[in-house]
Amino acid sequence: MEIRILTVGKIKEKYLSDGIAEYAKRLGRYCKLSFFQVPDEKTPDKASDALNIQIKDTEGERLMKYIRDQDYVIALAIDGKMLDSVELSEKIEKLGVSGISSVAFVIGGSLGLSEKVLQRADYKLSFSKMTFPHQLMQMILLEQIYRSYRIMNHEPYHK
Repeated sequence: MEIRILTVGKIKEKYLSDGIAEYAKRLGRYCKLSFFQVPDEKTPDKASDALNIQIKDTEGERLMKYIRDQDYVIALAIDGKMLDSVELSEKIEKLGVSGISSVAFVIGGSLGLSEKVLQRADYKLSFSKMTFPHQLMQMILLEQIYRSYRIMNHEPYHK
């Protein structure tokens, strides 16, 4: 299976880059992993709701260029469904068994994802009701995908 990670903004902290690289390396034995980053928009303090929507729409258009017709799109969204690690593993496994060969996980910028991206999503996934920095979320997502493959393959992994 191909796992595509689509994100807004660059990873700025070395510790996050190192963690992402480590999980990408570990995932190499289970799936084809690719990353697509689009530039984030500057968000002024106290921006109006209209400006926030415009910023999300601009970032969303950039993300949509990397979403292919054949991708099963999982958008990370606070109002998405919360799964535990076993349920996420089962979700990924069922997608593969049902003939889905490409899953695109989409992580928005600091304001979240645009309506257009959310409407294109086949599934909305939430990791928490809390908000996390989108850079940190990428590493958390990769760790959970790695954990999913370990679970699928009945391999040990720390709990």
